[in-house]
Amino acid sequence: MRFAFKTAPQNTTWDDMLAVWRAADDIELFESGWTFDHFYPILGADPAGPCLEGWMTLAALAQATRRLRLGTLVTGIHYRHPAVLANMATTLDIVSGGRLELGIGAGWNEEESGAYGIELGSPRERSDRFEEACEVLTGLLSPQEKTSFAGRYYQLTDAMCNPKPVQQPHPPICIGGSGQKRTLRTAARFAQHWNFVGGTPEQFADLREVLHEHCADVGRDPAEILLSAHVPFTGDPAETAATAAKLGDAGMELAIVTLRPPHTPDVLEPIATALSQLS
Repeated sequence: MRFAFKTAPQNTTWDDMLAVWRAADDIELFESGWTFDHFYPILGADPAGPCLEGWMTLAALAQATRRLRLGTLVTGIHYRHPAVLANMATTLDIVSGGRLELGIGAGWNEEESGAYGIELGSPRERSDRFEEACEVLTGLLSPQEKTSFAGRYYQLTDAMCNPKPVQQPHPPICIGGSGQKRTLRTAARFAQHWNFVGGTPEQFADLREVLHEHCADVGRDPAEILLSAHVPFTGDPAETAATAAKLGDAGMELAIVTLRPPHTPDVLEPIATALSQLS
């Protein structure tokens, strides 16, 4: 089993987040660090509270670390046009020395989308738009010089994205979500990494099987897709390790330990010690 951590950039300070990431960069057990991409606090927090923007935060963290891979879990594609996102991803992959994990999803937060006047759409529209966005992203990030695309939501004509990312044919795409009919099928087509947002080991195992069925339908080897899950840290490292172990038995390969604010690096060594018994 492999391990990562995630810091929610809400109800926190930059200095506190930075301290956690710098400390984690020195703990070999953690292979990657993640943050979310929202404009309002989520996870039951007061939406009026402070929330740092995900991609700007990630760019700064890339310069403050030397080893950790890094990404967002996940960017809602409806508020990041995929052509713009491709340029953002390329730049961050370059400035991080090829450490970017490109986490994307169809989007879900009605509150912040409505407040900002960003159309979210119906579940079917979100899924359709997301599939189109994945095609646009993979085209622009690939070594090909130009990308043209004619879809309902996106239209590109001889579009270019230069320079290209360090990682080729593109940074690993992590798709987050549990929609069995559409999200998991899109993951089977495009993802190198699927993230299970949360739930029981039994639910994880059921969704893993659905993903593998979609892989068979599209002619994809399911072993090409890394399987991860959020593992909450509630204050007890042993409890976190026990949760990770159960998900590991269900097929999870990467445990992403979610840290809630207030953020402090003091929790990292105890968590790493507990998790190291599973690796």
